[in-house]
Amino acid sequence: MRLVRPGPGKCVLFDVDGTLIDAVDNQRRVWGTWAGRYGLDAAEVYRVALRTRPMETFAEVAPDRDPGECLALLHELEDDDVRSGVYGAFAGASELLSALPPRSWALVTSNYEHRVRGRFARTGLPVPPVLVDAAAVDEGKPSPVPYLLAAERLGVRPEDCLVIEDAPSGVEAGLRAGMTVWGVNTPTPAPGVHRHFPALSDAAPEILAFAGASARYSG
Repeated sequence: MRLVRPGPGKCVLFDVDGTLIDAVDNQRRVWGTWAGRYGLDAAEVYRVALRTRPMETFAEVAPDRDPGECLALLHELEDDDVRSGVYGAFAGASELLSALPPRSWALVTSNYEHRVRGRFARTGLPVPPVLVDAAAVDEGKPSPVPYLLAAERLGVRPEDCLVIEDAPSGVEAGLRAGMTVWGVNTPTPAPGVHRHFPALSDAAPEILAFAGASARYSG
């Protein structure tokens, strides 16, 4: 496995949806359309989907359906959303990522790489050399595996990593990985976070200071 040498010795690992990309409406719309195809209650399906991986969601909300068929439809709807959906980056995201040394940060997402790259291209966000997606691991968040893999690929120790998350499952994953975890873009702190910021832009100066890049930020 190729290691990407870190810049200042401290690295930042970002979740994507809800942390850098504002995709709440997109996710709700995709799951609503998916639920409608099967005659299910959209609100209930979305509630379950927020806290489980897709295969677990299908097992709970549509146990009589072929999970492979369910997943294929979900992938079709999500890919269509990347092409046609309306969404954007959170305020300050572009300035923050551009100010970080290129080998000092990574993306750790439960989505798939081609969708992340599509959304980043449309919102003008830079993509780092290390991107850990759903296909890269057998265990997703709240397992620590995705964040541990990102640290390994960056060539740093878990204790030298800062995780930026918005969701409780991601926060749990970072904590179980032995990393510092900061929560953003939520009105109240998720359980266990070391620090909480109502908006990503509020956290940006502190994130850059952690990575040794505070002088480069102009957001």
